Amino acid sequence: MEDGEVERVDATACASHCGGSCLMKVHVKDGVIIRIETDDGEEPQLRCCLRGRAYRQRVYAPDRIKYPLKRVGPRGKGEFTRVSWDEAVGLVASELQRVKETYGPSAILVKTGGGDVTLLHGTGRIIERLLNLFGGYTGTWAYHSWEAATFASVVTYGTIAVANTRDDLLNSRWILMWGWNPSDTIQSTNTTWYLAQAREKGAKIVSVDPRYTDTTAAFADEWIPIKPSTDAAMMIAMAYVMIKENLQDQAFLNRYAVGFEQYREYVLGGIDGIPKKPEWAEGITGVPAATISRLAREYATIKPAALIAGIAPGRTAFGEQYHRAALVLAAMTGNVGIHGGECGGRCLGDQYPFNTYPFKLGPLMEVGVNKVDAEAPLQKIALKRYTVGDRIVPRSSARVHISRLADALLKGRAGGYPSDYKLFYVMNSNPVDQLPYAKKWVEALHKLEFMVVQEQFMTSTARFADIIFPVSTFLEKNDIIASGATPFYGYLKKVIEPMPETKSQLEIAMALAERLGIRDFNVKTDEEWVKEIVSGSVIPDYEEFERKGIYRIKLSEPYVAFRQQIEDPESHPFPTASGKIEIYSQDLADMNDPLLPPIPKYIEPWEGTEDPLSKKYPLQLITTHFKRRAHSQFETLPWLRELQPQALMISSADAQLRNISDGDLVRVFNDRGEVIVPSKVTDRIMPGVVDLPEGAWFSPDERGVDRGGCANVLTTDRQSPCGAHVTNTALVEVEKA
Repeated sequence: MEDGEVERVDATACASHCGGSCLMKVHVKDGVIIRIETDDGEEPQLRCCLRGRAYRQRVYAPDRIKYPLKRVGPRGKGEFTRVSWDEAVGLVASELQRVKETYGPSAILVKTGGGDVTLLHGTGRIIERLLNLFGGYTGTWAYHSWEAATFASVVTYGTIAVANTRDDLLNSRWILMWGWNPSDTIQSTNTTWYLAQAREKGAKIVSVDPRYTDTTAAFADEWIPIKPSTDAAMMIAMAYVMIKENLQDQAFLNRYAVGFEQYREYVLGGIDGIPKKPEWAEGITGVPAATISRLAREYATIKPAALIAGIAPGRTAFGEQYHRAALVLAAMTGNVGIHGGECGGRCLGDQYPFNTYPFKLGPLMEVGVNKVDAEAPLQKIALKRYTVGDRIVPRSSARVHISRLADALLKGRAGGYPSDYKLFYVMNSNPVDQLPYAKKWVEALHKLEFMVVQEQFMTSTARFADIIFPVSTFLEKNDIIASGATPFYGYLKKVIEPMPETKSQLEIAMALAERLGIRDFNVKTDEEWVKEIVSGSVIPDYEEFERKGIYRIKLSEPYVAFRQQIEDPESHPFPTASGKIEIYSQDLADMNDPLLPPIPKYIEPWEGTEDPLSKKYPLQLITTHFKRRAHSQFETLPWLRELQPQALMISSADAQLRNISDGDLVRVFNDRGEVIVPSKVTDRIMPGVVDLPEGAWFSPDERGVDRGGCANVLTTDRQSPCGAHVTNTALVEVEKA
């Protein structure tokens, strides 16, 4: 090393929405990242996955957007010219003013997303506050990942905080993983490490999934393949076995739950004349009746047992019924509020505010009141206002469901939407690739008068923008997370100066606020915001936290959701109207909607095996998460593309019927679109089901046929009754290209 060249190592946290949050050790020399290592300290180590290890290539990617861009060609062609920040900010500010004055603030439609899931830049707070001070905007509703799980948890248990910390799996004797693959989706850093230890301790692990996943291969004693969209039927049949054999924990149900008798009547066939026997479920799910019966007996009799209800089966037609059925099964077995159990709620969200542990935090950025929301009534489906962390998320009828955004842009008021949308502002999101029905998005975005995108790469969405603001990575700004399979705080440190013409989300909003004449938008730097948030936490030493990058919360034992409710129900009722677990929901009964019944039911899905459309399109499509991507992030990085090609997973039996060999280019198509992609012929997926992983970028050729492997070319923008995405309910056909 020459004189004057000093290499330093900065500890920082990673939060790229991959499902985990890990410790990075970033080696910097002369202001440049030269390599990235990870945790090698105290156990449990918070070790980066392949995405975090490749982050240096993301920061210095040749295709990264490094300066503001203005569209010069036809919308969607990706033709831009470089402009100054002054010109870009001025144009966006003037268009916001024009649209507001001409059409009203509801004509400004905003789509935010996860991006980096952090407490300052990785939320929608920044743009929400700016536009609320500006006069309001039209927002969206529904979570991409777990709307059905959130809905079911609130209805049944009164809260979204329904999971134990992962170290509590070491107290489980029996673990049922349902549609859950943390080997790829992480589901909180160290989840797989705790699964490995649980298995070593003798816990039996069962996996229910259409695919033989890496998690199943590594940890499960048994794989039970199941047809997509039918999970509720199997769970209800398991309840039938427990009831007929008197295996349910009746004492628990009597003390802590309401509505079991109504559910019992449905399960036994008293409501519709159809007993929900395992044989009934076998015809629907493809799971043998004997397997269903045995699984039910094991779950009812081996204590304690943890049902981990993954969120993928909830992203189906009527996916909320799967989640409600899981929550009820856990109550029937008495595995709620105890060590080694789980209430069957949605799997732990890794970062605040979606995880279970009650983190303490200082004040976050106030978003204020959105006048567009405030002037519209609540939706009918808003049983109660959903609280997310420290704030209330309105379910205003002015908001547009995320699956229906393209339709709303196309149709506006004429199509029954609350407004005609003229300006589209996209931040921390990539809707063309990540929301359903990609071809409809192309048509919809051409109707806009103006579109702004904040991005790091030229995604399929960014190609349609009028102005692109280049955003710094999390290694180029300061931020904070609260996260973990076992709880910790992470400091996201500015380890290098940002690319010269990139800015953080906060800096972009501050520039817009100044141009719009909004004087009280923000007076703090990002580091000052981090200090403010830390001030209300349990972190004792800010300087040490900044230096180490991580502060672990030391627990004397694993955190158990609803432990207080079970140990002292009189003083700590469940946060429901009845104060108990609501197997029967009066709120839902009052809605009188047969598609949202007050007890969990199996409702036959559209685009399932019984749909007449299956004669034309006989294969069920699922759109799983990829190991090398975080949704659509990291898609263009060469190191990661080498590891996993985008391909359609198809069973050997289905491939043989179609004369398809491994690696052949195939057409995957339905009435919504067509994708041409290589095939991956394998016995790790059940016959009748194909998997095209989500997150690949939409790349249509001159005929409109996608060559990028974008699953959302094929998915429907229809939503489940509770408002969930249904990206795992779609029928397709496959043939050689």
